[in-house]
Amino acid sequence: MGQALAERRLKGAGNRSVTVNLAESSLSWLASHGRISERQFVAGDALRSDWERAGLGPSTTMRWDVAPRAARAGARAPDPTTSQIDARQRFDAAVAHVGSGLADVLWRVVCANEGLAEAERALGWPARSGKLVLGLALDRLADFYRIR
Repeated sequence: MGQALAERRLKGAGNRSVTVNLAESSLSWLASHGRISERQFVAGDALRSDWERAGLGPSTTMRWDVAPRAARAGARAPDPTTSQIDARQRFDAAVAHVGSGLADVLWRVVCANEGLAEAERALGWPARSGKLVLGLALDRLADFYRIR
């Protein structure tokens, strides 16, 4: 992941500022600051990956991938439509496994890339309650993806 550094003023801290990486996801920020475990991070990243794959539309123009080489090797390139459907089914099953009460904050932080405080405000939750709920959601998600 690349870096897009920007200077941000801290609210209520006078002239103090902090440098932030705008390219960093909310999930990776939580992991790098010790707010979630490695298991929780891997589970969240798997969900985000399925969400991104499920959102990709089928190819409508000529494909310029390595199909001729794959055909020579006897392997078949996966059908993008099939992989998209599989990702959507995994995503839906994962969210159902997590449960409706936990899935809201999970989707906001992992897929929509909202910060935890932002997700708490959007859901009408008290400050600092999202960390506990997100942790529970990520643990259930890790169980779904069978991450040890």
